[in-house]
Amino acid sequence: MDHAYAKVFRGTAFTSRSPQEVSVWEDCLFCLDADGVIRRILKTKDADYGTVLDSYSGTESFIALAEGQYFLPGFIDLHIHAPQWAQAGTAMDIPLHDWLNTYTFPLESKFSDLDFARKVYQDLVTTLLANGTTTALYFATVHKEASYLLAQICADKGQRGLVGKVVMDDKEENPAYYRDESTEAALADTESFIQLVQELNKTTKQGVYPVVTPRFIPSCTDEALAGLGELAKKYGTHIQSHCSESDWEHNYVLERMHKSDTFALHEMGLLQDKAVMAHAVFLSDADADLFAETGTAIAHCPISNVCFSNGVLPAARFTRKGIDIGLGTDISGGFSPSLFDNIRQAVISSRMLEEGVDPSLEALERGLPHSRIGANEAFYYATAGGGQSLSLPIGRLEENYVWDVQVIDVNAPNSKLPLFDAEISMENLLHKILFLSRLENIREVWVQGECVHKRK
Repeated sequence: MDHAYAKVFRGTAFTSRSPQEVSVWEDCLFCLDADGVIRRILKTKDADYGTVLDSYSGTESFIALAEGQYFLPGFIDLHIHAPQWAQAGTAMDIPLHDWLNTYTFPLESKFSDLDFARKVYQDLVTTLLANGTTTALYFATVHKEASYLLAQICADKGQRGLVGKVVMDDKEENPAYYRDESTEAALADTESFIQLVQELNKTTKQGVYPVVTPRFIPSCTDEALAGLGELAKKYGTHIQSHCSESDWEHNYVLERMHKSDTFALHEMGLLQDKAVMAHAVFLSDADADLFAETGTAIAHCPISNVCFSNGVLPAARFTRKGIDIGLGTDISGGFSPSLFDNIRQAVISSRMLEEGVDPSLEALERGLPHSRIGANEAFYYATAGGGQSLSLPIGRLEENYVWDVQVIDVNAPNSKLPLFDAEISMENLLHKILFLSRLENIREVWVQGECVHKRK
């Protein structure tokens, strides 16, 4: 039997089996190949466990967790506006349309300056890795060069980045200072960007991927939307956009296209298995069925939705329909770069949706029944659900998945978790980790078998 593994990790890990169920790998050996893929997981009772342990203990290829440390899968952030990191925490109290025109578009226009772009993007990728985010799906800006720079920074820093050059070609709906020069230029730049990133991917261990990215229907002409659908098909790329985010955006599309966002995007070839649509708060049953049928995923952004969406995503109902759901920070519509924070808000928002928030109504009339999710579902969305949404072998600690992990230390200095029950169940321990962990508890982060962040 061949024991030639590139690395062997020893420790206890949590991973999602299904949206409701968590698997616990107690004191297992995770055996990796040179590509950073988990080839074998050995439990203590397995015949080869002792042999492999003896072979690798004490070598540079062997990494063992200390007491109080646990492996979680790396988090997968399905929706980030990378340039907006520069304005995170700003103007969270004004309507979406005003927020975009007063703050966001002026900021994004500055990314024609590559020095400014480099400063923001390097800080963002470093921050996300420190927060346990191993894979990120990014909107960049309309600028091809700065968007490619973001892909390069992801490649250099070891994060799995999926990056979109944003398309905003409609001269009526976008400010003159921030838009594509023309529909033809938008499509030509997108095609060139796809080719550049696909070339970069050939030398990037963890993978970087180009993403076809119409900002949303209000920013794009019909010709651009259809052209982007054709480019995604030609190059087999991922696709991302916004869908039915707020009352304003949802109603704008109904008025212009005489159909919902979902059906309009589908008509343009933009709904498919590698497509992720952000928000999707206002999907009808017919819309939701089309998401399920096409394999299109939802990026659930629970913090952002509180501020800008005028509603709460009925995530539990959509999961029951078979729609893939992952979590997104939606920087900077969401103020926090942490998916731990978004796990917590996903649970909180679902309870508010189920129980209702208007105290003038009777309890039984106040909410939407069967809407709550718990910590297990939110953990699934942040990990396995995100991997499923991107159609990549990530988000689970299972054989043939890649080794993307965060090492959580429950005894971290200044951030020790309150654990006073020696008999605590592993599921309750996971819930404490999910609800109480801070940045200090994330000791190390690994992507594709490589250490990309180590807390001093």
